[in-house]
Amino acid sequence: MDDFDLFMENIYKYTNIDLKKYKRPQMQRRLTALRDKQGFADFKSYFEALQKNQALFHEFLDRMTINVSEFFRNPNRWEVVEKRLVPEVLKKQKKIKVWSAACSTGEEPYTLVMILNQFLPFHEIKVLASDIDEGAIARAKKGVYHQRSLQFVPPAYVNKYFKPLDNQQYAVSDEVKKCVTFKKHNLLEEPFENDFDLIICRNVIIYFTEQAKDLLYMKFSNALKPGGVLFVGSTEQIFNPQSFHFSTYDTFFYQRL
Repeated sequence: MDDFDLFMENIYKYTNIDLKKYKRPQMQRRLTALRDKQGFADFKSYFEALQKNQALFHEFLDRMTINVSEFFRNPNRWEVVEKRLVPEVLKKQKKIKVWSAACSTGEEPYTLVMILNQFLPFHEIKVLASDIDEGAIARAKKGVYHQRSLQFVPPAYVNKYFKPLDNQQYAVSDEVKKCVTFKKHNLLEEPFENDFDLIICRNVIIYFTEQAKDLLYMKFSNALKPGGVLFVGSTEQIFNPQSFHFSTYDTFFYQRL
């Protein structure tokens, strides 16, 4: 067993995160660069340090999970949510059950709240948001972002839902934050809730092996109610949606049959 194989085994025992379900070349290259930057000669010594140093451990999680996000990332895709999907659901029922999976630092679930608030008052909006990285969740709960994260936010939304701070920072309003429940969750290892009308999981699945992707697509399918929709990232098109009981709802949107 080589140094990285042993590292993957140790990480699994320590965290229940199975790095073998991620594409190895990209993951090994990314973590090797991180290890080298911190001055460790091998993964054995790096793992020993991760166990003792929480800052080092959270940096590892941050690099592993690619915490890069923006509000309204790919705005034309969010238009499908606002102009088509949400109105269709609310024509049939008064509430909408939604989940932002692998939510990173919170831009995605907060975007969803802003869209839902065009149709529902805050007290009727409940968004579940989850991520494997507790550090990312802590930043999401804080709700403070640099101006560059707001580049795709409509100006009216900036005025309504954000408070400007110093140093080009913006704080999400308390009303928006109260609508989101954050929790730590391992997509590949832990069970899902069910009966969702919408699940958003974007720019994460691309890093998994084909076997892990298939497992995840089926878990998402089972977590959606019939007619519910999965919204994926712009590099994550499902080429055989029917295998997971999906039909294509729109580009990068898949509807549970």
